[in-house]
Amino acid sequence: MTIPVLLLTADDALYRHWAGLDGMNWAPARGHRLSDLVPWGRRGVLAVMDARLLPKAGSAVPEVPAGLQVVVASTHPGDPEGQRALVAGALGYVHAYMPVTGLDRVLRHVMGGEIWVGKGMLSRMLSQIGQASPESSQDWARDLTVRERDVARYVALGHSNQSIADSLGITERTVRAHISAIFEKLGVTDRLMLALRVHGIDQQGAPRSVGQESTASTDPA
Repeated sequence: MTIPVLLLTADDALYRHWAGLDGMNWAPARGHRLSDLVPWGRRGVLAVMDARLLPKAGSAVPEVPAGLQVVVASTHPGDPEGQRALVAGALGYVHAYMPVTGLDRVLRHVMGGEIWVGKGMLSRMLSQIGQASPESSQDWARDLTVRERDVARYVALGHSNQSIADSLGITERTVRAHISAIFEKLGVTDRLMLALRVHGIDQQGAPRSVGQESTASTDPA
């Protein structure tokens, strides 16, 4: 069974690259402008959108129509553009010319309701959340061990697994095991959801989960 996906770009060469999804159980359709998203506003429908169709920096980015799952793809990706896309409701931000096999993987994660961004951007987003939001009450930590609480706090500040291991004097493998246990106990699936929980930020309208471009989004790496 093929899955419909809207490929939104005015660039013919980029469309031909994305159209390689046709051999991976996707049914690509072509769109040329931002307004072409509107007719696709049905729950669960996927779209890949060329970031060049976004309004220029400083202008408001229209919200993604309800029901659409949009991945924004940029030929020159950067944090400001990626954050603007995510705030507008995109569920992914990737390089426009990433291998089509990788784009297939991104779309399947997004189809599951997850958000996909690169590791570097994810780390910087978590650090910004930690700096802007003081830690909330300790309700989130009630079911965690002391060590799991320590790990969770480091994750919420954007630290990598290796950095956490070095700070706590444990192995990276142990950090991964702690993060897996934390995810299960708190009912979250990734580092961004954990950071939002630790800092007591309402997730209504916030990114629901984040995948990493080299790691499955449910992986604690």
